[in-house]
Amino acid sequence: MHANFEVSRMKSYRTHIILFLLACLCTGCVTQKQMTYLMNVDSQTADSLNPQFARQVEPHIKAGDALSIIVSALDAEAVIPYNLPTAVYNSPGSTQLNTTPSMQYYTVDEQGDVELPILGRLHVEGLKRSEVAELVRERLQGQVINPTVNVMLLNPTVVVMGEVNHPGRHAMPNGRLTLLEALGEAGDLTIYGRRDNVLVTREVDGKLEFARINLTSEDLFTSPYYYLQQNDVIYVSPNKVRVINSTNVGLWLSMVSTVASAATVIVTVVNVAK
Repeated sequence: MHANFEVSRMKSYRTHIILFLLACLCTGCVTQKQMTYLMNVDSQTADSLNPQFARQVEPHIKAGDALSIIVSALDAEAVIPYNLPTAVYNSPGSTQLNTTPSMQYYTVDEQGDVELPILGRLHVEGLKRSEVAELVRERLQGQVINPTVNVMLLNPTVVVMGEVNHPGRHAMPNGRLTLLEALGEAGDLTIYGRRDNVLVTREVDGKLEFARINLTSEDLFTSPYYYLQQNDVIYVSPNKVRVINSTNVGLWLSMVSTVASAATVIVTVVNVAK
């Protein structure tokens, strides 16, 4: 009678241990739902979102940006004083003149201004490229006939960090980049990245803004952070699996090994008792 009780208890222990091991394995699982972007998006979703979707092509200029501002006109001689001189350098160790010009640019200072030849200081922070061009044209009235102003934002970038395959600094072609495009440039999220918790950090008027973006929701497209601004930082948070793997690998392996050993001993004892 006592022997039967011991065997029953051993079987109970074995069952609990197996269930515990299964629970440990399930903790490390990532479901398809957690991996899928924009799960419920369809044509009807697009119809409901389009009235709220704000298309933004040009980024706003910020302090520290590098701007190329070139004034041209039919009378090429008349606009020379309004442009920065083109830099021409001698090749190192050579008396030959290097005729490849180097593009000059203006750096937006901490006050959000640039200093243009003849025209003086212009406040450009918060403006788009087209608005800066219009501002320069207004200043040129009465000085240059039919001027054309070309404004370029040089080398705008964003930084993508965290659980992506290629973290780092990524370019914004033509100053336009969406959050999804930036994540694509970074090689997409790893299986450990949280699709429902992407942090975007942005500096606006000298102050930091933070936004948590859920990539599984159609609300992404109406977020003011869908279109990125230069110098935005995108951080993809790790999921629980990554946290467990990165901080407690040794502990989990030790625990699983101990439990597995105990299970082996119990099964052996049970088999002997039979």
